[in-house]
Amino acid sequence: MSPTRLTIAIDGPAAAGKGTLSRALAVAFGLAHLDTGLIYRATGRRTLDGTAALEAAQTLTAEDLQADDLRTPEVARAASVVAAIPEVRAALVDFQRAFARRQGGAVLDGRDIGTVICPEAEVKFFVTASDAVRAERRFKELVEGGHDVTLDGVLSDLRERDARDSARASAPMVAAEDAVTLDTSDMDIAAAVQAAIRLVTEKTGHAPVQ
Repeated sequence: MSPTRLTIAIDGPAAAGKGTLSRALAVAFGLAHLDTGLIYRATGRRTLDGTAALEAAQTLTAEDLQADDLRTPEVARAASVVAAIPEVRAALVDFQRAFARRQGGAVLDGRDIGTVICPEAEVKFFVTASDAVRAERRFKELVEGGHDVTLDGVLSDLRERDARDSARASAPMVAAEDAVTLDTSDMDIAAAVQAAIRLVTEKTGHAPVQ
């Protein structure tokens, strides 16, 4: 591995803040960013139209990742279901690993980045928060997006998805042994980003570019 490469793996449950943190770190260190959850959401979305899960994964296109309804609760549930299918995960692994190998490195966030996709990443984070805090965040996001949801319903969906993602036989959502855990329950995003930037610099010697 090139000494100049910097690969950052960020895992954690829904609405913990990993996406926001990942995008901020990508900007800070001048790296490409991949939200791997979108891959599974796009695959799950196609199954809602009747496409078989494995076929959806094998024929996924860049255009599928641009659909404007990938953040809906229905698609999130479908994503969690297809992500539990070993053949689907295997079909999508190569795409993710190829992205991580790009020159200079990358930031990837998901649920099995530090354990399966990029086990040799220079820095690994596991971002988490309490169920209540995560539900409040996702509820606000969905309401602002015009979705008709309830806080109790969002909380129930998050807990169901957490249980499915953590218990699946193939690549369950767990923190890598060498991951740094960031609990954002009582931490604003600016503080979380600054803490993460400091840790990346201390661990790798890479200084932020902006």
